Amino acid sequence: MIDKIGQVAIAVNDVPRAVHFYCEVLSLTFLFEASPNLAFVKCGDIRLMLTTQQGEASDHHTSVIYYQVDDIEQTTLDLKAKGVVFEREPQCAAKMPDHDLWLGFLRDPDNNLVGIMAEVTPQ
Repeated sequence: MIDKIGQVAIAVNDVPRAVHFYCEVLSLTFLFEASPNLAFVKCGDIRLMLTTQQGEASDHHTSVIYYQVDDIEQTTLDLKAKGVVFEREPQCAAKMPDHDLWLGFLRDPDNNLVGIMAEVTPQ
């Protein structure tokens, strides 16, 4: 049985540039580099593998990774201060019984769509 996600691969064109974005801009933790074309960072319990594209281009249709944050307003301000331009500013996407789901979207240096999300308790 599948229990959890162990790792997510993100195809990039320039690994050092991607490491800078994911570690310096998004503030994820750098783990290690396995080669000039392969680096690993940590987001909570999930390991992200930043790798140059391998194989056929048709194999690289990507899914959006949503990074959960506690304070989406402050995170948005912090990211903008680091030069991030949002594809879509965070906004309430759904009202749940015990929280509001907020989502925002930006792009990494390789134009991969990156989501940020927060579960906000209504005031």
